[in-house]
Amino acid sequence: MNFTTQDLIAHAKSHIVEWNATTAARELAARRDIVLLDVREPAEFSEGCIGNACNVPRGVLEFKVDPSYPACEKALLDRNLEILVYCKTGGRSALAAHTLKQLGYGKVISLAGGIESWKESGFSAAAPQIS
Repeated sequence: MNFTTQDLIAHAKSHIVEWNATTAARELAARRDIVLLDVREPAEFSEGCIGNACNVPRGVLEFKVDPSYPACEKALLDRNLEILVYCKTGGRSALAAHTLKQLGYGKVISLAGGIESWKESGFSAAAPQIS
């Protein structure tokens, strides 16, 4: 059986938790322990992101969360983190959230509709913080 991209996204969504923009904004305002993970490409990320999101493009996610990988993203190595993943419209973030769950992350949420839904709901996206 051949699957389409939409089939893969639907499968991923059936195995993950999604928050809409309002729920995500409420949770982010109330708590400081949620890690924001933007899985868009760097050029997209540079156009604006949510809060102090960490940018790890979907195409390198598995490597960046592998502690044996020399260029791993140390901020994401704790499998007990609560991670809110987002992309532009929600497809890549659903796939990324599903992958993270398969890799042992227990508290992963995908932002339904991505940053587009976030902005359409009236929430802001700002230039990334350079450290």
